[in-house]
Amino acid sequence: MVYDPSLLDRIESLDERPFDGVVWRHMFAGLDVARANTRGARWNPRGVAAIYTSLDRGTALAEGDYVVASQPVPPRTTRQLYEVHVTLVRIVELTDRRLLRELGVTEVDLESRDHAVCRTVGGACHWLGLDGILVSSARASGTNLVVFADRMDVDAALEVRSREEVE
Repeated sequence: MVYDPSLLDRIESLDERPFDGVVWRHMFAGLDVARANTRGARWNPRGVAAIYTSLDRGTALAEGDYVVASQPVPPRTTRQLYEVHVTLVRIVELTDRRLLRELGVTEVDLESRDHAVCRTVGGACHWLGLDGILVSSARASGTNLVVFADRMDVDAALEVRSREEVE
């Protein structure tokens, strides 16, 4: 994809920082916690490998509940919630609504089921080589860390600390 140079310039002007902390990830039983979404979601276009995590347990559960509720046939498999230690080298924070407007993302875009605008911003971050982005959850008041799995620096890591079954 070709990205608008002004979008790339604005993202490049953001303060990059490392991330070293604990996140939570909702998965269905039998799926690897490091399995990346390449079909596309809110912040990753199709073909961009992204691992969606949350900075707090409640947000991860809300995200998982939304996935379950959106299925035409409820999944029969059990749900798992993982506590994962993540180390990334280069992330940017995209939680500020004013910044998102500067990047072309409106409140309507954040609430819409059409994720095209958010995917463009996430895709541009991926294209610039970032390991991940911090974004506000659309399902809860928390924050999600979207990890670009194929951009993770050699010093980056995902380490499972615990796993629990979700009712």
